[in-house]
Amino acid sequence: MKITLTGSLGNISKPLTTKLVQAGHTVTLISSSADKAAEIEKIGATPAIGSVDDIAFLTEAFKGADAIYTMVPNNFGVANFRAYIGVVGKNYAEAIKAAGIKKVVNLSSIGAHIDGGTGPISGIHDVEQTYTQLDGVAIKHLRPAFFYTNLLANIDMVKHLGFLGANYGDNARIVFVHPNDIAEVAVEELLNDFSGTSIRYVASDEKTTNEVAAVLGAAIGKPDLKWVDFTDEQALQGMLQAGLPPEIARNYVEMGEAVRSAVLWEDYDQHKPAVYGKTKLQDFAVDFARIFNS
Repeated sequence: MKITLTGSLGNISKPLTTKLVQAGHTVTLISSSADKAAEIEKIGATPAIGSVDDIAFLTEAFKGADAIYTMVPNNFGVANFRAYIGVVGKNYAEAIKAAGIKKVVNLSSIGAHIDGGTGPISGIHDVEQTYTQLDGVAIKHLRPAFFYTNLLANIDMVKHLGFLGANYGDNARIVFVHPNDIAEVAVEELLNDFSGTSIRYVASDEKTTNEVAAVLGAAIGKPDLKWVDFTDEQALQGMLQAGLPPEIARNYVEMGEAVRSAVLWEDYDQHKPAVYGKTKLQDFAVDFARIFNS
């Protein structure tokens, strides 16, 4: 198959590209950075260098593909995070129509069934809604849970403050997924035959915040590590002090509120995956400890 992927050499797209190439497929990988071209070629894919803001570029990169994989790259420099995500989704949709693409696997998110009040996930909801306007295109929305790798952003907190924390609520439940497990599912769906528009949740493990602290603490030699429940204002000020732009910090606080209310998990709980990813929190803790100690 000829397959075009977005996401450059990110945590999902790199292993996704590698798996598809190793399986004998012809892969084009879109990246905004010309510096990534050599590495993309090294893993056996064809680089397409350009911007997700450029519909003509996207159309050309999509043309001739039997299937495409779309995801919205992060951009912390935008003034309105939800609007940015929504615009990229519209650009993809226009390019999909212009290129005559008939099969799309789209990286969505757990909680994307909710219109607003979920931080950046609100924008991903908008992308799903935009894709409903694509006639004659088979679309599979992957809705992964929280990435384990997001926990790496807390390493400085652990080192300097001695605890983990967020505004998720007291001993809140979190559904996790590893990017490699998402890549496995994305490969499967890109090669599957499906029709219409459908949703597939992707998860690897479920833990409470106290369990997260216990597992990660044990891995880094801090068995007494605790998870602290922040207020929304404390979470906001902590992110701002860490250097996040106000718009991005505000969005992440809002996402934390959605975790605290448990609204984020409601649709997921009705449509849990039949098979979970193989990477459990204890497995990720090995990587967390390696990076923590490096």
